[in-house]
This record gives sequence, C-alpha cells and structure tokens, in this order.
Amino acid sequence: MPVADIHVHIYPDKVAERAAQSIGNFYHVNMEEQDGSVERLTQAIDGTDITRCVVHSVAVKPKTVTSINDFIARTCCEHPEFIGFMTLHQDTPDPAAEIERACNLGLRGIKLHPDTQEVNMDDDRLMRMYEVAERRGLPLIIHCGDYRYDYSHPRRLKRILHEFPRLVVDAAHFGGWSIYDYALEFLEDESCYLDMSSSMRFLGPRRTRELVEAYGYDRILFGSDFPMWAPASELEVFRALGFSARAYDQMCWYNAERFLSMDL
Repeated sequence: MPVADIHVHIYPDKVAERAAQSIGNFYHVNMEEQDGSVERLTQAIDGTDITRCVVHSVAVKPKTVTSINDFIARTCCEHPEFIGFMTLHQDTPDPAAEIERACNLGLRGIKLHPDTQEVNMDDDRLMRMYEVAERRGLPLIIHCGDYRYDYSHPRRLKRILHEFPRLVVDAAHFGGWSIYDYALEFLEDESCYLDMSSSMRFLGPRRTRELVEAYGYDRILFGSDFPMWAPASELEVFRALGFSARAYDQMCWYNAERFLSMDL
C-alpha cells in the first residue's frame, strides 16, 4: 500500500538551509547538514512507498504570507505528488481574501504553528480564520504542544473543536509535542485527527503504540516532519511497531484521504 506523508515542510532554495537550521535551533536538534529544499524532499522519498506529501511552510511575519503561498502553489504545480496547504498569520490584513486567493491557486488546507508565530491558537484573530475554514471545508494542520510555551496547549485546541464542530483538524505531534499525556487528557474523546510527526523517537515504541491504541487507528496520520527527520527512516520506525497491515493502511493512506476529502 502506498503512503501519504501528511506533515512536510518545504522552503525556496535560497532560504532552505537557513530555514532548516532555524528549526533545529528552535527545537535544539542538530540540522547542520539538512535543508528543506524541494530537491532534498524528492530525493528523500524517491524509491520509497511514500507517494504523496502534504507540503507547507509557516509565516512568522504577515508580509510573507502571500509569497509563501505562491511558492507552495507553484511547487505543487511542478510536483503533482505534492498537496499544498496555505499559511496564514494572525495579523494577515484580510485573511478571508487570502484564503480565497490561496484556494484559487489550488491549495487544499491551512497550516499554523502557534509557537513560532507567537499566538495562542484560540486567539480571536485565528478563531475568525477557523470560521472561514469550517465554512469552506478546509482541513487544518496545527502544531500542538511544547513544554516551553502555552500558545499551542491542547486545552486550547479543545476549545476550538467545541466552537467549530465541523472543522477538520490534524492535531500535529500526537496533539501535544513533549506534553503527550496532557494531549491525551484533553483530546482522547474529541473529534480530530492526530499525526505522529516528531514524536516516535521521543516516545519510544511502547508509548507510541499505547497512544495509537488510545486514540484509535481511524484518527492517526503518518507524518515525518521533514526536514526535521527523513521520511523513509520515520516510516521504517513506524512499521517496526508491529501493527496489522490493515491498521498501517488506515494510518498511512485511508485516514489521509478522509482528512483531505480527496481520492489520493
């Protein structure tokens, strides 16, 4: 069965190496020999079972939103195996207009990172964007969790899910990077997906299995968090956990189709 990687960051060539190093510095991970270029990504998935990638980037300043969305859309036109998600910023002057423009470019959803964007995920400015996304049926990938910050705490996501019950959400990193138990407390019974990106190597195999089973196979999405980790090695770690073939197909492909509302 082919695999869809739901959580992939890409950057223009001129900033790809610097962007990867910035991510590494933020998370205290050595990224000196990594970059988030499109070429590096295509090389990373070539010859693997990963045939589709949901690609995105994050705007830390409102003035970069349109250029990032243009880059993502252009890259997806050049690489049909990519599915593009737009970025937004809490201070985007007219978010509804940018959402409309990005959708017309072919982008299929929204990606936000409250910690690097330094905004509470349930800030009123973002809540207005969620309202538009829910109305348009746009799925949302949102970074969740960090023991150093409160911006992306899973309790905030719980409020969003209750406020917008038809909003389709992927709570990245098992819903709470580095605070996985809090995520389980707040999100176990909620209606959202959860991707496993940047989590398995911190959790270890036993705890990863426990979280997958607690949330249920029908909610989990495979994600590598490239360029943080190599997609092929993340897939290898995941497949070593010993789930059934049916469960793997669900988490690596069919859930992605449901999350994206498209036939991959």
